[in-house]
Amino acid sequence: MQAEIAAFLRHLDRERNASLHTVRAYGEDLAQFARHVRAELGRDGHPRDVDHLLIRAFLARLHRQGVKPVSSSRKLATLRTFFRYLCREGVLDRNPARSLLSPRMEKRVPTYLDERDVALLVEMPGEEAAAMRGRAILELLYATGIRCSELVGLDVSEIDRSARMIRVLGKGRKERIVPFGSRAGAAIDTYLSVRHQSRPRTDALFVNARGGRLSDRSVRILVAKRVKAVALAHRVSPHTLRHSFATHLLERGADLRAIQELLGHASLSRAK
Repeated sequence: MQAEIAAFLRHLDRERNASLHTVRAYGEDLAQFARHVRAELGRDGHPRDVDHLLIRAFLARLHRQGVKPVSSSRKLATLRTFFRYLCREGVLDRNPARSLLSPRMEKRVPTYLDERDVALLVEMPGEEAAAMRGRAILELLYATGIRCSELVGLDVSEIDRSARMIRVLGKGRKERIVPFGSRAGAAIDTYLSVRHQSRPRTDALFVNARGGRLSDRSVRILVAKRVKAVALAHRVSPHTLRHSFATHLLERGADLRAIQELLGHASLSRAK
């Protein structure tokens, strides 16, 4: 099955133009399923060995391991897509995952902060370069509602400071233009005045102390430290600022479809 998985991942990358994150996630799910097949059969499996019972046993194993329904549902969706690809390629004549139902998931209301808590979070003290970078990151996350991965993927050239717009490359490598306000603009201008101190080795907007592109993990650590510093009672991540951005726009009367476009959601239901 390893050869078929490798071919599928190449298809995602080269023909579907999927992001690196998406290709990696599909690869991890399929590698986990391949290990399950090997354990069940006692040998490396071929896609023709897989039936709905083998996939159902995989889902049961995930349940016993305490994997959340949302994660199990995503893994099942990965298998459906993988086996559909193999059917199109003529490797299989039927999709063994097609008839299986996704695990039932609880509907959760996204966590968001009120405007006072957001103000506390983004007002990062300090005059050193790291503090200026931190303020710019937090202000931009809240001002635009972009994903953490989109933020760290930004290059300096993708910011129009005079028009206060950023060009974002989102999921599926779809491009969108998102505006930001004067507070975020001021924070970005201040940070850019000291960015050179890190001796950037990349065009990335946000760079680390060694001059490389800042990582997703570094942004999450920054947010966690700020939450601890201001003693917020909520569980907060960069995605919480995204939810807060959308909620506050909605509360101020913004159109839901406009919010959907700003967030980069493919469907209105995702924005809801």
